[in-house]
Amino acid sequence: MTAIRSSAIAGSFYPADPAALQHQVEGFLSAARAPASAEVPKAIIAPHAGYIYSGPIAASAYARLAPARGRIDRVVLIGPSHRVPFRGIAVDTGAEAWRTPLGDVPLDRKMIGRLMERGLASTLEQAYEGEHALEVHLPFLQAALGTFQLVPLVAGDAAPEAVAALLEEAWGGPETLIVISTDLSHYLDYGACQASDLKAAEAIERLDIAGLGSDDACGRVPVRGMLLAASRRGMSIARLDLRNSGDTAGPRDRVVGYGSWALFEPQSAKIEVDETEAAIRTIGPKLLAMASASILHGLTEGKPAPVAGDLPEILTAPGAAFVTIKKRGDLRGCIGSPQAWRSLAKDVTDHAFNAAFRDPRFPPLGKEEVEGLTLSVSVLTPPEPMSIASEADLLAQLRPGVDGLIIEDAGRRALFLPAVWESIPEAHAFLRELKRKAGMPDNHWSAAFTASRFRAIEVKGEMTPRPPAPPRPTWQWQGASGSVTLRPT
Repeated sequence: MTAIRSSAIAGSFYPADPAALQHQVEGFLSAARAPASAEVPKAIIAPHAGYIYSGPIAASAYARLAPARGRIDRVVLIGPSHRVPFRGIAVDTGAEAWRTPLGDVPLDRKMIGRLMERGLASTLEQAYEGEHALEVHLPFLQAALGTFQLVPLVAGDAAPEAVAALLEEAWGGPETLIVISTDLSHYLDYGACQASDLKAAEAIERLDIAGLGSDDACGRVPVRGMLLAASRRGMSIARLDLRNSGDTAGPRDRVVGYGSWALFEPQSAKIEVDETEAAIRTIGPKLLAMASASILHGLTEGKPAPVAGDLPEILTAPGAAFVTIKKRGDLRGCIGSPQAWRSLAKDVTDHAFNAAFRDPRFPPLGKEEVEGLTLSVSVLTPPEPMSIASEADLLAQLRPGVDGLIIEDAGRRALFLPAVWESIPEAHAFLRELKRKAGMPDNHWSAAFTASRFRAIEVKGEMTPRPPAPPRPTWQWQGASGSVTLRPT
């Protein structure tokens, strides 16, 4: 039987009747409807009080998710512990789904297991007993997204770095939404609440961890972790609403503050990467043909093929690439540049020759090996330096299957392309093998250790065979005793 965590707050924080709850949530969302062209946030910060108090403020964030319905299928939801003091971050390992009057929400058991294995979260059943900070968000999520899987997390006393590391591990792509649950000031009079909440809002919008004090937000632990992750990723943040219970349904002598924010990944960088990827894929056959031609030219001339003129701009602009040669699926050579310093065409042409004839791990390619070779050309995005405090921090930030990685320390340096994740899918093993490639011990770490990540746009294909030679001319000589065919030598 499926283990279900029943609602602890239906009938108090929101209606227990499904129809009444649906009507209330849809009313809030309708009143807060975002512009049709609004960008979908990667993360939101929203309050967790009873719906009559904070529902309209929360709705201003959830209304932004409408365009992502059917696309977002995982929600990482993290809020503070109101009932149980503890250290670290707790994740629900006992239930398979959470229930609200609107239905059951399945938990993402695979991601939960991953966070546990990495030591980023632990199990603490008491943290979920009667806790409202997470459950209050579920009806909004159900109404906005439809079906999705949930990763529910309760934060105790945890450093911003620990929360950020967990968020990075669960970050994913456009299929994953992060929800940070917090209210703001508690039980001040109306004027004092406004002043306190404005100060907290401005700190949040500066991504200022130190500016968010212990009395500014009950969810300051997850908020600070989110702000740290956002700062590292160059995210932007927009305030959607800032009010208090005196503005919605309560008296003004003792109020609670609420705010909602949307956080966005750098759109300009995303557009640039997407446009570059589209352009590279368009010229992919040309890149493979250039690599093949340079290898074949090397077999006869002992040097890379010359770069032809009249090339498209993307090939004459600076570019960094790796060329990989495989024979029956096994590596036969791989050479490249992590930084763009010459034209992409020249980089690909020279590296194709070097991968075939100058990779020190293999003998030079022979003519008899050409048939059946496969090539891949990986065009690299510029390396992005990573801000890392420890090896655990580095591992938490790595995106398996996405990131290429460059590490450097004590004069040693090594690089793995994103394609290496295909054979080493686990982050710890990925970093360990990269250290070995650099000549570092498995447990090596120092304050001077640096890491940069990049993406690679890869095109693959078979080695283009040498074009067949034109038929040689023949002459026939007719003599008294018959004919003789002559061919030039």
